[in-house]
Amino acid sequence: MTNTPFTTGQIIARLAVIALIPLVLIVLFLWGGGWLTPQRLSADKLVNVLQQAGGEHPGYRRNHAKGLCVIGSFISNGNASTLSRASVFAAGETPVTGRFAIAGGNPAAPDYAVPVRSMALAFQLANGEQWRTGMNAMPFFPVSTVEQFYELQVASLPDAATGKPNADKFTAFVQKNPEIKPFLAWAKQNVPSSSWASDRFNSLNAFRFMDKSGMAHLVRWSMVPHTDYRPISAEEKKDKDFLQTDLKQRLAQGPLKWDLLVTVAQPGDDGSNATKIWPADRQTVNAGTLVLTHATEQQNGPCNDINYDPLILPDGIAASDDPLLNARSAAYAKSYNARTREQSAQAGAHL
Repeated sequence: MTNTPFTTGQIIARLAVIALIPLVLIVLFLWGGGWLTPQRLSADKLVNVLQQAGGEHPGYRRNHAKGLCVIGSFISNGNASTLSRASVFAAGETPVTGRFAIAGGNPAAPDYAVPVRSMALAFQLANGEQWRTGMNAMPFFPVSTVEQFYELQVASLPDAATGKPNADKFTAFVQKNPEIKPFLAWAKQNVPSSSWASDRFNSLNAFRFMDKSGMAHLVRWSMVPHTDYRPISAEEKKDKDFLQTDLKQRLAQGPLKWDLLVTVAQPGDDGSNATKIWPADRQTVNAGTLVLTHATEQQNGPCNDINYDPLILPDGIAASDDPLLNARSAAYAKSYNARTREQSAQAGAHL
């Protein structure tokens, strides 16, 4: 069998295609970073506006900067295995590395001054997979799109003259985005608890559980505390680190527990809008119990180097079409890369 020689024109055409491949990759990279469309909202813009709000604190997360590492395990009862084939839901125990935090980019902020708190968890599955999730102690998200979230951060930035947000700018944002009004009403009447241990933490975003047959189930989940709620007291407000102090004291006395409750959507429930609560009559499944046993400082702690990216998911759990998920994932990566570079530089400076 003989080879047919290529003509000069064919050779040039093939070389042109080969040269085009890396060019296309470069273009996609630049577009993904927002370089070719400066007006396009990128992860850099999100992280930068969060840093403007919280101030520059090298080595810390750009949001939820102040926190505490926790260690424990998730004890599954097997109930959720009918909804998801993820091994974390099979009856048994899974190690967990977590983090409690308060919202905002200032690691020195007083705990009592920030109404929004968070719980982040990394489940280390026996098959080597991980499930990472970040939850918040509020019932729903203030806005439904990435653009709105960015505009909300801009409208909330401190005024250079007063050091406080500009009321006119914030009012204009609310008028343009009335869907935030239910969140503002909740924030106005909400009385924070006296402890992370008694907070209920919600996924807010929807996800899809995939069962063994491949069927998808739209879900949200919550960590529901075993510890009874008690409102924050005037005495606790005297300690700017009262949440951390309280949690350490409680864990010194014994484990703290939360039940993982999975809420299953019905046809017509919107999984793309984190501002909308599903009706209270939706099916809920108790998937098991989170048991936390130890707490350590976050700097150099076991949670310090974990990026709690909500899209790090095991087989059996998938993202919904909520646009906030991709934005969270991209912004978390930018923040993680920035703070780990800063921490490395800080460590090198002390050598």
